[in-house]
Amino acid sequence: MKNGEITITEARRILRRYWWILPLTVIGCGVLGLLVAITLPKRYTSQTLVLVDQPTVPTEYVRPVVSEELNHRLASMKEQILSRTRLQPIIEKFGLYAQDRERVHIEDLVEKLRNTVTVKPLAPMAGTQDRSLPGFYVSVTFDNALTAQQICSEITSMFMEQNTRERERQASQTTSFLSGQLDEAKMKLDEQDAKLAQFKRRYLGSLPEEGQANLSLLTGMNSQLEANTQALSRAQQEKALNESLLNQQEATWKMSQTGQNPETAEQQLIALQDQLSGLLARYTPEHPDVIKAQHQIEELKKHMSGAPKTSGQGSGSIHGSAIEPPQMQQLRAKLRQDEVSIFDLSKRQSQIQAQILQLQARIQASPVVEQQFKEITRSHQTALDFYNDLLKKHEQSAMATDLEHQQQSEQFRVLDPASLPEKPSFPKKLYFAGGGLGAGLALGLGLMYLIALNDKSMHTERDVELFLKLPVLGMVPMLELAGSGKSGTLRVGGSYQKTSERS
Repeated sequence: MKNGEITITEARRILRRYWWILPLTVIGCGVLGLLVAITLPKRYTSQTLVLVDQPTVPTEYVRPVVSEELNHRLASMKEQILSRTRLQPIIEKFGLYAQDRERVHIEDLVEKLRNTVTVKPLAPMAGTQDRSLPGFYVSVTFDNALTAQQICSEITSMFMEQNTRERERQASQTTSFLSGQLDEAKMKLDEQDAKLAQFKRRYLGSLPEEGQANLSLLTGMNSQLEANTQALSRAQQEKALNESLLNQQEATWKMSQTGQNPETAEQQLIALQDQLSGLLARYTPEHPDVIKAQHQIEELKKHMSGAPKTSGQGSGSIHGSAIEPPQMQQLRAKLRQDEVSIFDLSKRQSQIQAQILQLQARIQASPVVEQQFKEITRSHQTALDFYNDLLKKHEQSAMATDLEHQQQSEQFRVLDPASLPEKPSFPKKLYFAGGGLGAGLALGLGLMYLIALNDKSMHTERDVELFLKLPVLGMVPMLELAGSGKSGTLRVGGSYQKTSERS
């Protein structure tokens, strides 16, 4: 062989010559594997199948609180159940490893029991859209079949209890947390309600929704002010007219009582009053011409009113005892009514003007108030939305918690109880025997390869040319020995190597 390579011809030659090695190693190793399988301690595996039942109430109506995937929860539950605090009571309950308790630490025993438990998820059915975990297997391997079944049942019960307890705990904690958040959100909402109410009381009439009403009120108030001004002007004109009529009738009546002709004085008074009216129409009451005309009218009125005093004692007594005519009394009554009307109209005008100023102030302050109102309402709306959202989540969480307490949510259900194994799961004789046969075959082929590797003889022309570096002149074919009844290879000098050396 060169560089460990072997040709097919050489392999056939080695196989024809050393064929008995393969049966020997295959049968020997197979028997050895079977003996090992018989002598090794037996291990029994108990297995149970746990399915995941979906909630009885559809999730569209009651959304579950526990949203963690079952794969993660199963891994977490596995770590909790296979912990020392959960496995040590099982060791004490079933009296496991009684011979090793005195010389082995409890941690090592727990680790030994942990290695016997296997949790394997059940794969979803191919072709379905739901990729959630449909269930899982729990397997326990132990040296006693009944003990393996008991431990498997106990571990399965622990998984079911842990799932129910964990879901109820998470649901209760979620509901409790949402209750606290809801109370805090309600307090904040109450604070925003109080701020909003105080703001509305403070800026009553200047709120954004009252802007159009204020404009309408301002328009109405301006109309009322104009109408009141016109009414006041008419009342003042009426009063001036009644005063003029009263003065004329009073002067005429006084002159008639003293026996004088009042026509001249009355005509002068009328002329002066007409002149004063014309001046007032053009100038203000503070104008010099208006003041001069008013003095002249007052002097004439004093003169007309003082005429009865110069007539003597008899006429004075007659005037003092005379009764005014009914026309003069009616005019005085009208004057009193005019004064009352003017007072009322003036008062009403002041009120309307004050209201107009107030409305104008509200309208001018409306943009600032609107900005502040938006900030307050925005904060109030945010608090209200947050409270309503928490309230909805709290109600859903409360229903989900009730569902968990009633065990109508996602639950574990044992489909196949823990089996009582009849045959050991380890060692399996068929596997050990097959492994022994395979190992024997590999061993036989390895031995034959070593024989071929250590064979230094030459059997072909190629071997001679390769190792001796000499050309081959002739070859002796295979001959049958006469009289022996056997066939064989006749080699000159024992081998090609010796023949070549003699050459």
